[in-house]
Amino acid sequence: MSAGAVGRAILGLYIAIFFVYLFAPLAIMGITAFNSSTYPAVVPFEGFTLNWFAALLTDGEMLTGLRTSLWIGLLVVLVSVPTGLAGALVMTQIHARARSLYYLVVVSPVLTPGVIIGISTVVFWRDVTTITGLKGLYDGILMTVLAQSSFISAYCMLIFLARLQRFDRALEEAALDLGATHTQVFRDVLLPFLMPAVVSAAAIAFLSSFENYNTTTFAILADKTLTTVLAGRVRQGTTPALSALAVLIVAVTVAGAVLYEILKRREDARARVRRKAAQAADDAGLVPVAT
Repeated sequence: MSAGAVGRAILGLYIAIFFVYLFAPLAIMGITAFNSSTYPAVVPFEGFTLNWFAALLTDGEMLTGLRTSLWIGLLVVLVSVPTGLAGALVMTQIHARARSLYYLVVVSPVLTPGVIIGISTVVFWRDVTTITGLKGLYDGILMTVLAQSSFISAYCMLIFLARLQRFDRALEEAALDLGATHTQVFRDVLLPFLMPAVVSAAAIAFLSSFENYNTTTFAILADKTLTTVLAGRVRQGTTPALSALAVLIVAVTVAGAVLYEILKRREDARARVRRKAAQAADDAGLVPVAT
C-alpha cells in the first residue's frame, strides 16, 4: 500500500471518528426522547412514544423558564447590538495610538469569568438599591440582562469590526460632499452595509444569552431561566422529557439555519440577476433605470 493510500485511510478514519464524536450524543439523545422507558436509555428500547413531548408541554416550571429565557434573550439583543455597534464605530474614529488600550478595555468582559460578572452585578445593584432606595433596580431579570450584555456586546462589537474593515470610507465622504447629514449617512449608507453584521450579531447575542448559565445563575436571583431549571433537574435526576426538549431545540435550530440559507441563496440569485442586467445594459451602452 502506497504512502498516499495510507494517508487517505488515516484521514478518513479521523473524519469518521470526529463525526461520531460530534453526532453520537445527539443520536443517543434523540432515541431516548422517543423511548417509552422512564429513564433516558437507548437499550432496551421498550417502545416508541411521544409522551415525553406531551409531558414537556405540561411542565409549568420548564415553560416558565423558557419564557424567561426568551424574554431575557430579546432584551439582551436590544441592548448588546446597539452597544456593540457603538463600540465598533468608536474604534474606527479614535486615534490609532489609543486603539490598543480601548480594545483591551472593551474586550476585557469576554475574558472575565461569568461567575465574577454575575456576582459583581448583584453586589453593584444591591448597593445602588440601598443608596437610592429604588427597589425596582434589584430585579433578577434586569440584572441578568445587564450582566449578560456586558460581555455579549463585546462579541457583537467584534462582528461589526470585521464588517467595517471592508467598508469604503469614500462612500461616506461622497455623501457628505453631496450635502447629506451625518445621520443620513449613517442611515442610508453605513447601516445598509452593516445589515448582515446586524443580523449576525443579533443571532449571536440571542443564542449566547439563551444558553448562558454561569452569569445567569447568580444574577437571576429568585427567578428561573431554562438553563437554571435544567441544571436543577439534572441534579435531581434526569428524565426523557429533557431529551425531548433537546430534540425540539435542535429541530428549531436546524430549521432556522435551513431557512436562513434558503433566503441567502435567493438574495444571491437576485443579486446575480441584477448584475447581469447591469452588465448587459452597460454592454449595450444604455443607462439602467433604478426601480
